[in-house]
Amino acid sequence: MAGTPTESVPSPSPAAAATQGAGPRPPDSWAEDLAPIGETDWNHARARHLLDRAGFGGTPDEIARLAGMAPAAAVASLVDYHAIDNGHLPPFESSGIYDPTLTPFPPTRPAATRQAAETGMSMGIAVKPAGPRRLQPVADRFFFWLRASALETRRIANWWADRMVATNRPLEEKMALFWHGHFATGSDKVRDYRKMLGQLALFQRLATGNFRDLLVGVAQDPAMLVFLDAGQNVKRAPNENFGREVMELFTMGVGNYTEQDIREGARAFTGWGDDGLAFRVDKAKFDDGEKTFLGRTGRFDGVQILDIILEQEVTATFIAGKLYRFLVREDLSPAFQQRLGALLRQHDYEIAPFLRTIFLSRDFYSAGSVGTHIKGPVELIVSTYRRLGLATLPGVPDFNAASGALGQVLLNPPTVAGWAQGRAWITPGSLLARGNFARDVVQPDMIDFVDPNLLPTVQVRQYNTRILAGMDITTATSDVSRGMDKSMAGPKATANLLSDREDFNTHYASLVGWREAARRVKPILRAPAQFSLTEMVFADEAKTTSDAVDLLMLRFLAVPLDDSARAAVITFLDEQLGTSDLVRARSYLEEPLRVAAHLIMSAPEYQLA
Repeated sequence: MAGTPTESVPSPSPAAAATQGAGPRPPDSWAEDLAPIGETDWNHARARHLLDRAGFGGTPDEIARLAGMAPAAAVASLVDYHAIDNGHLPPFESSGIYDPTLTPFPPTRPAATRQAAETGMSMGIAVKPAGPRRLQPVADRFFFWLRASALETRRIANWWADRMVATNRPLEEKMALFWHGHFATGSDKVRDYRKMLGQLALFQRLATGNFRDLLVGVAQDPAMLVFLDAGQNVKRAPNENFGREVMELFTMGVGNYTEQDIREGARAFTGWGDDGLAFRVDKAKFDDGEKTFLGRTGRFDGVQILDIILEQEVTATFIAGKLYRFLVREDLSPAFQQRLGALLRQHDYEIAPFLRTIFLSRDFYSAGSVGTHIKGPVELIVSTYRRLGLATLPGVPDFNAASGALGQVLLNPPTVAGWAQGRAWITPGSLLARGNFARDVVQPDMIDFVDPNLLPTVQVRQYNTRILAGMDITTATSDVSRGMDKSMAGPKATANLLSDREDFNTHYASLVGWREAARRVKPILRAPAQFSLTEMVFADEAKTTSDAVDLLMLRFLAVPLDDSARAAVITFLDEQLGTSDLVRARSYLEEPLRVAAHLIMSAPEYQLA
């Protein structure tokens, strides 16, 4: 919302003017200066910047509390969080959909039904002794677990987002989010919510701990082992997926190793796998021969390979640079990244002291670091709720649907490289979606809302509708169900009909599996956010519409609107209220305030932290 100031622009209220701006511009010399900021340089705007980056933002009262501390104490209150009580956060409450017969889960539906045909049982389900579609219960069981695990994973994502909103230790969850994007693992391939929950617990436990501990933990984590095909990495036929990604994406970056290093490294990880939720090594599949890796030769195992990687100077430089870009700014000179890498090595890969130095540094509060970070979808959603002072994640709008519309689905990143950051988050479509999310927060749709967790695919809904209308299963789930004959339907429909005449119907199994999953997976509670903007502005002693707009800007924006945009919102609110006097309009103030808040939250400035 750009524009030029004019003489008709209303003046900010005194209280808002004192805190809305960033204060005097920091000296250019602060850029890339890791010396700590002085106490005389500490103010409300810098406290807000710290809370935005080391957490997900907060209310004006929370910012004021940080601003009242010395900078070192403010940083310590966020970084040294282990002593802070978080007992109000409930553990994840499982739906109880798993039982041991599901392990090992067949890789495909054909594998499941083939196993049943050969052995008489699969996934704890016996083949019917007689009657039609003798393998149908097995196919049903396969699709039940796919659907149920996916729904339960959404519940985990919702639970995690609720923790981000409600936690007393925001840096813990912010760093868990970072590691989830760094060690990206997708539930669509893992297909076991328990493994995804276990990996998330690892990220939370070691969020600011030692990077070596985290790296080894992830390498031996069942979700990562499945995601990068550890089961196919065996002696004499090594699979290079993990060996390649651990160097390219997780530790060193492209160009710092050879293809020979990838092959030799992969040999060291042979035999690694999972036994359900536990790491195990199959010694018969492990290649214990001599390997030459990054200039070192020995009979290395996987952990020793990781230690050799950590000895490389480039590893600390790569990790430090990625942390910096996530928490501070995208613009990072090679020389400064080298200094950050040296700092991380100096602390022996301990993340907490590295972050403490960064968050206290002049560079962190320099002009290039403040108001330049584009919030990712999850960060945008969570920071919105924390700025409103909410104590829990609303059920409307649905968190997973909202974050997915913005381009980030927790526990299911698009690739092993995770999500692109920075400007990649912003497109014309995503800006519209971000504005729609803001509208759904301040004006939630409680009339047409449909729970996405109870909404299967269009195809499955069609099958269900046809069967409820009285069609037989074969007709309802085939391509000829709308009255066309086989000659018109094409080979796919003919194949479906032939399959139905045999032992199972895959389409019907998908429907039955969805029904059973929706029945057994616990629902997400659905309620909109409970807050009153009227109470907020009066609590801050607002008297006029300009006061109200300034206070809404102060609450929601790290970068203020320019004067013309501010004036436009004030004018809008004046017109809606029929007065600039908030006291006179108090009885009908809430809805116009919410529309004004939506205008502010739809501005480009709202995307920044």
